[in-house]
Amino acid sequence: MKLVSFVVSGKASFGVVEDGNIYDLGLRLADSYADLKDLIGADALALAAAEVGKGVPEYRLDDVVLLPVIPNPEQIFCIGLNYADHVAETQRQSTERPMIFMRVPASQVGHNQPMLRPAESEKFDYEGEIAIIIGKGGRRISEEDSWDHIAGYACYNDGSIRDWQLHTAQWGPGKNFYRTGSFGPWMVTADEIPANAEMTLVTRLNGVELQRAATPQLIHSIPKLIAYISTFTPLSPGDVIVTGTPGGIGLKRTPPLFLKPGDVVEIEVDRIGTLVNTVENEL
Repeated sequence: MKLVSFVVSGKASFGVVEDGNIYDLGLRLADSYADLKDLIGADALALAAAEVGKGVPEYRLDDVVLLPVIPNPEQIFCIGLNYADHVAETQRQSTERPMIFMRVPASQVGHNQPMLRPAESEKFDYEGEIAIIIGKGGRRISEEDSWDHIAGYACYNDGSIRDWQLHTAQWGPGKNFYRTGSFGPWMVTADEIPANAEMTLVTRLNGVELQRAATPQLIHSIPKLIAYISTFTPLSPGDVIVTGTPGGIGLKRTPPLFLKPGDVVEIEVDRIGTLVNTVENEL
């Protein structure tokens, strides 16, 4: 099942995507759930599935503006240096434990929305990644139990303002400029992607492939990430873990390749779909 968050006629809602149609759960389940995070937290995905085929879908995908899959997560954890080829191109060393930084919700946009290059920098870079959406919260979750805590998966572009990222040893500023990352187009629920299933990630810029990797190449696996993060903080439904980017970033190409207005970036994950964004200058 594919779940989206969206805006239509100025109103935010959420729904199920089926054959290009949207069943508006915000309308159909309005008395029970405020948004997709609320639905996930109530363990009510079965109710969402039951709406598919019930009556006429309210919208086509083209009728709405898609938001980040979870517009209001409590926490967004991003993993750095989690593919060996990316570690090598940055001339760093693999770490025994995951390298983690945070993003804020305002730094994200949805599918088909423009990612914004800020006036402060022209070093705007792409990073194709796979995102995990937490379904069942918890603290000190074991690796063995971790799969039971995943609601679903989505594509992610961890857009980065490289000079601001590298101003100091702390990456936060360069990873959190307004509307520089993207998250979507939808969440594919975990029942559609078995535990340990291999997923292939591809990044394309203007139709040219720049990154390709598969989940078995992750240095720190999905279960390890969930176990490690939940050790130091409780995970909550709707929290997002962005699992890292492979080699091929623009910063490390010769010459460097940065995003500019008019570019089209695609992040494709074979079991999920394709997240597409254009690039515009921030006004």
